[in-house]
Amino acid sequence: MALTQEQIVNFLKNYGYVFANSEIYGGLANAWDYGPLGVLLKRNIKNLWWNEFVTKNPEAVGLDSSILNNNNIWKASGHLSNFSDPLIDCKGCHNRFRADKLIEESVKNAKVTEQTSFTELEKIIKENKVKCPVCGKSDWTPIRKFNLMFKTHQGVIEDDSNAIYLRPETAQGIFINFLNIQRSLRLKLPFAVGQIGKTFRNEITPGNFIFRTREFEQMELEYFVYPKQAEDVFNDQLEKIKKFLFKTLKINETNIHLKEHKPDELSHYSKRTIDIEYHFPHGWSELWGIANRTDFDLKAHAAHSKANLWYLDQTNNEKVVPFVIEPSVGVERLLYAIVVDALEIEKLKDDETREVLHLPFALAPYKVAVLPLVNKLNKEANKVFTTLVDAGIETVYDVSGSIGKRYRRQDAIGTPYCITYDFEANDDKSVTIRHRDSMKQERIAINKLVDFFKKEY
Repeated sequence: MALTQEQIVNFLKNYGYVFANSEIYGGLANAWDYGPLGVLLKRNIKNLWWNEFVTKNPEAVGLDSSILNNNNIWKASGHLSNFSDPLIDCKGCHNRFRADKLIEESVKNAKVTEQTSFTELEKIIKENKVKCPVCGKSDWTPIRKFNLMFKTHQGVIEDDSNAIYLRPETAQGIFINFLNIQRSLRLKLPFAVGQIGKTFRNEITPGNFIFRTREFEQMELEYFVYPKQAEDVFNDQLEKIKKFLFKTLKINETNIHLKEHKPDELSHYSKRTIDIEYHFPHGWSELWGIANRTDFDLKAHAAHSKANLWYLDQTNNEKVVPFVIEPSVGVERLLYAIVVDALEIEKLKDDETREVLHLPFALAPYKVAVLPLVNKLNKEANKVFTTLVDAGIETVYDVSGSIGKRYRRQDAIGTPYCITYDFEANDDKSVTIRHRDSMKQERIAINKLVDFFKKEY
């Protein structure tokens, strides 16, 4: 049975994954904090992505660029002039909306793209008498541009001369460092640069829990290739994304589909774009994107900065401006999809149920929970806990409540294995291991525990 967004939100809050930001002060709209387990899950997601797309790829290197940048970067990239949404206000209740999203949610079969003009959007709204989702009136202001860049000031005086912006994507930091990276490591085409970092977008209508927020983390790979290699690298990266989703993260393939952008739907920099969409509680929405950005970014920065952002092909002594293939995914969006996919309210015998988060071993915040059967066994059980932690196995020690309640708690937070230290353990030097998904139990010698769990890594 599919769970609702409200059920997912409540679950993640109750078990320490995600909290509402500034909750004791009434909250801050669409801002979220990641609790003890959320931090661990995010870290595991980022580590797995980095390992798969950077560490395992001999052509890939990493970068950590700054959140604040010279404003000329955003002029060259087009963000200051083009990075905007169509904003429309309801005259009745004064709520603001993205006009394109308002149409998509209200008008069946309406075709709206990035290239749809404000005049066309206003015509669709008027002809279909689109109503305000809040007050129900159909009385709208003209549509106007709303730039999504977060503006701040650098320095002591707050005026336009020292205005600066928080980055809306991590990609530009890679493009402006193209020559630094290539020359310092003497890289040859093709090569890729991976980056994980915070980005900020002043969205008009954020929402759907952590799906769309104003502050989020991106995991992006910029693959610099010869133009003739672009299509092959695009397809290769798409297959790697699918393998990562289905094999590594264990996402159900029926909850994923690919949406290829038509020519009139492409961004100004893109020759080809595919959205990997996931079936979230609010519907099908983009989870991961992959784009052929052509040579747009390097040429734009070269034109504005007067720097020579080209690659010298030494085989024929020709200057090449590489094409860029960009797979990009948000950490929080991916976390949301993982939880939606893994969380189950399982029916047991006698009309009982249990919450179980079927996370793969590599994703689980804790791999093992050590549970002494009673408090009298704490000293001996704690030795087992210490042995596992010292071996680098993420382990939690849980003594609160009955053994049954502790099993249920560990099932819910996704811990794959529970170790029960009982009275027999002192005699046979063995413990009972309980498997989360099957709830089956087996007896294993204490001195073999580390090897048992290390096999899972």
